[in-house]
Amino acid sequence: MQPPAPEVAVYVISVAAELSGLHPQTLRAYERMGLITPGRTGGGGRRYSHRDIERLRSIAALTSAGVGVEGVRRLLDLENQIEALQHRNAELVAELEATREALRMSLRTRPPADRLPVLRPPDPGQSVVVWRRGF
Repeated sequence: MQPPAPEVAVYVISVAAELSGLHPQTLRAYERMGLITPGRTGGGGRRYSHRDIERLRSIAALTSAGVGVEGVRRLLDLENQIEALQHRNAELVAELEATREALRMSLRTRPPADRLPVLRPPDPGQSVVVWRRGF
């Protein structure tokens, strides 16, 4: 049997509290503060994912080190921004590699010329004339 994906909310609050080392009331308080957002069942019961448990452990470590709730919130926001930037960077690297590979394939199929190819010849019907009054 495969374990659930890290983002799948499967743990009830008592199990999440035990796994994170926190009291269930602390989990509810963190939810009210907006530090964690557990999933909900149809009946309104909280369900926590493995990712939520890891986040709760991080919050507990930060607060036990003396970081206040607002500091924890800011640090979590920064971690989220870093993660988003890392994903975007990976996308851009993949796009760059695909572009480089397309260029390599293009150069293999036709020999390089002395000049770079013009993508589109200028249309004389759409010329712009810049005129400057003499001083």
